[in-house]
Amino acid sequence: MSDDRIELDRADKRLLAELASDARLSVAELARRVGLSKTPVQARLKRLEEQGVIRGYRAMLDPVKLGLDHVAFVEVKLNDTREKALAAFNDAVAEVGEVEECHMIAGAFDYLLKIRTRDMARYREVLGERVSSLPHVSHTSTHVVMQAVKDVGIVT
Repeated sequence: MSDDRIELDRADKRLLAELASDARLSVAELARRVGLSKTPVQARLKRLEEQGVIRGYRAMLDPVKLGLDHVAFVEVKLNDTREKALAAFNDAVAEVGEVEECHMIAGAFDYLLKIRTRDMARYREVLGERVSSLPHVSHTSTHVVMQAVKDVGIVT
């Protein structure tokens, strides 16, 4: 696996921390907070975006207020783990809108999915009709979230 890490200096790290806290800050306010003028901040932002460090900007939505407060983590075991089978699963799972996260795992199962739905009935539908029919799925095991204790994303 190649090393795609980017070297960041102190100003880059401060800039990223401020954006992670509030991505709606103006360039002028970012500049003030990191102790630089607007032009270097704009150049740093452009570089960080081009390098893929900043992948985008988005609003953090409250899933409960949107009626999407049922969360389940699903262990998925495949019946074939050759590269072609993994690619088929990866492509197909990306199309399931209720799958919020999908991670390949080293261990007793192959993938861990985070699935968010409005309720248990919808979850059962997604599991039965969508997840279980993904390519090469042989077994799933569900863990239902009772409470999110910490869910903040990346904080620098």
